[in-house]
Amino acid sequence: MSKLVTIYGGSGFVGRYLARRMAKEGWRVRIAVRRPNEALFVKPYGVVGQVEPIFCNIRDDQSVAHALRGADVVVNCVGILQEKAKNTFNSVQNEGAERIARLAASEGVVRMVHVSALGADFNSPSVYSRSKAAGEAGVLKYMPNAMILRPSIVFGAEDQFFNRFASMARFGPILPIVGAETQFQPVSVEDVAKAAVLGITGISAPGTYELAGPERDSFRGLMYRMLNIIQRRRLVLDVPIFAARIMAASFELGNKLTFGILPVPLTSDQVKSLSIDNIPSGEFLGFEELGIEPASMGSILPEYLWPFRVSGQFADIKASAKNLKP
Repeated sequence: MSKLVTIYGGSGFVGRYLARRMAKEGWRVRIAVRRPNEALFVKPYGVVGQVEPIFCNIRDDQSVAHALRGADVVVNCVGILQEKAKNTFNSVQNEGAERIARLAASEGVVRMVHVSALGADFNSPSVYSRSKAAGEAGVLKYMPNAMILRPSIVFGAEDQFFNRFASMARFGPILPIVGAETQFQPVSVEDVAKAAVLGITGISAPGTYELAGPERDSFRGLMYRMLNIIQRRRLVLDVPIFAARIMAASFELGNKLTFGILPVPLTSDQVKSLSIDNIPSGEFLGFEELGIEPASMGSILPEYLWPFRVSGQFADIKASAKNLKP
């Protein structure tokens, strides 16, 4: 019988790429998510019955234990960018991660891969980053041989970074950002999935791996790269940190007063995160030790950002037509 991997958050951005790869490897894949009916798109990743979404709430012991029963390996891809109701950074990224590791160890699960984040640090001013560090510690407490993956900003067709700002660039001549000079080293979602597969199959050694792409750039630089691809001219405006803090506090207050109706496009914790460089420390393992050559942004971004061009899929055709002689 083929081996079974349980992927918590397997219908999310990173999780779905990993699920597809594990299905191709011939493994049975159990996708543990809060809303399995919204994760049915993962079923065609394999043959009938090979990939199955099931309900799981990582804040509950019984739910987590049920999802990992019979699994050979577990993977935790669950993470949030904003807190909402009971889904706080601490309950999801700290307690949730530790709960999965604790119950996996009690069930005799062989290996665990935990997807954390570059910048996970107990001393960070950001609650998000501190919860990521606490989650790593909780995982290693019960699964000391776990593989910890710390990716930088992850990009790909469904990302919430380049897609979000490309969408914003369609409206108005100005593209506001916070922390324009903060350094990033974005990594392809496919490369993160490749790294996780090596941990699941036991090909690569356990340990903490910092996953960053081959190109380092400032937030401002990344936005101009994106604008060049979607063929739009915009002024990238750096919002001062003090102004960003006021804006974030206003968004959060409005959300609270309207009982969650008004959205929060920027949080106070995100402002803190955006003031810190998101690049490898060099103190941990990386893609080199995994034998993976990470893909560049230029080789992937044009593949999925073209819908944001003025002429969409016809942009290249129209540009070519201009070169025709009358």
